[in-house]
Amino acid sequence: MNIFVAGLPYDLDDAELMEIFEKFGEVKSAKVAMDRETGKSRGFAFVDMPVKEEAMDAIENLNDISLGKKPLVVKAAEERPSGGGGANRRPSGGGYDRGGAGGGGYDRGPKRY
Repeated sequence: MNIFVAGLPYDLDDAELMEIFEKFGEVKSAKVAMDRETGKSRGFAFVDMPVKEEAMDAIENLNDISLGKKPLVVKAAEERPSGGGGANRRPSGGGYDRGGAGGGGYDRGPKRY
């Protein structure tokens, strides 16, 4: 079961996160999200625990506890939508459209012959 963890102290690393969750059972992976530009923690992570009952126990016991200045948010991770989407997807349209009426582009105004 994949678990989302937010509210982490910025100095917490993968090994420390794994150690916290191993108290509740087997941990397949524990990965703190890192900012690509700064290399610093983004304050959230994902933990994968293969046994659902152990994962649920971890969620129940770790949600809302404080490891730093703010309480943790620990919950089952939501499944990613299929198709690779994401926030950067743009609706299609504009440009040249072979199938019919065109799709936008530069409007030069009324045609003058």
